[in-house]
Amino acid sequence: MKKLPSQTMRFLATLLALTLAAACMPFAPATQSDAPSAELKDVTLMLDWTPNTNHTGIYVAQEKGWYEEAGLNVEIIIPGETDVHQVVGTGVADFGVSYQEGATFARAEGVPLVSIATVIQHNTSGFASRSGADIQTPTDLAGKRYGSFGSPIEYPTIDLLMQCEGGTAADIEFIDIGWADFLSVTETDQVDFVWIYYAWTGINAKLQGVDLNIIMLKDHLDCIPDYYTPILITNEAMIANDPQTVRAFTETSARGYEFAIENPDEAADILLAANTDLDADLTQASQEWLANEYQADAEQWGIQTEEIWQGYADFLIESGILESFDGASAFTNEFLPARQ
Repeated sequence: MKKLPSQTMRFLATLLALTLAAACMPFAPATQSDAPSAELKDVTLMLDWTPNTNHTGIYVAQEKGWYEEAGLNVEIIIPGETDVHQVVGTGVADFGVSYQEGATFARAEGVPLVSIATVIQHNTSGFASRSGADIQTPTDLAGKRYGSFGSPIEYPTIDLLMQCEGGTAADIEFIDIGWADFLSVTETDQVDFVWIYYAWTGINAKLQGVDLNIIMLKDHLDCIPDYYTPILITNEAMIANDPQTVRAFTETSARGYEFAIENPDEAADILLAANTDLDADLTQASQEWLANEYQADAEQWGIQTEEIWQGYADFLIESGILESFDGASAFTNEFLPARQ
């Protein structure tokens, strides 16, 4: 068995002491820089999933040495089945990659998370099926089998999407597939549709010659408001006690994503070099597509608005899912680079 770096071992020990890993898989480092100098501050960043093009800016900043220039030694942690919200919320990890819907539910339960940047400006996820499943609209989901990855946000999101057009998720069979591959579980007819990110799974299907029908959430904003996914998060204590580190991390990550926007081919090569198991064609195609989506129509990468945060929360409140939510305290633009 490969021996884990001492920093990762300390991370695991703390996690176990907090009992957060009682039912979770152990962590493994996604990448590790050379031994840090005494001047560098050690910080940990937990991803939301295995490395992909949602994370490219982070890998760019690390490979270019920009985190070190900012005084940081960043260790990237790939999660097993651990909830990034709990790990970052308790301060076991300093930063994390999350998503607004998950962070909203976590904050509503008292987890002191704060979003410090959005990785992608608009929601690029949707409910995908193979063309043969004949799913064109939300009402077509009735009577179908959904491949669930086990999040509490899945049922209410699908239910509210269907209710908007006169349906209900009660007519859907939810089947737990964990993080199984969309193409595999639909090819073997285990499920009919799955919630995907188009930038990765949708593009992969296209490269494989598989025709899909996708109900993109951005096409149903009258039913489900736009929201940020993914996002970068930290915790309230980190912001209060070490704002310099939060600023250094956020500004440097922004630099990495801005590079990926301007140089998608080189950025994809950097991500591939750090994660050699990734498919090169998929990574390049996904990176090219996301180059136009990271910032999209916003004035700068990473910026967030109270309108989006409160709008999504109000939607959940009006639907009876949440009782209350303060969108203004859930995010900050304070640590983004100053606009020119």
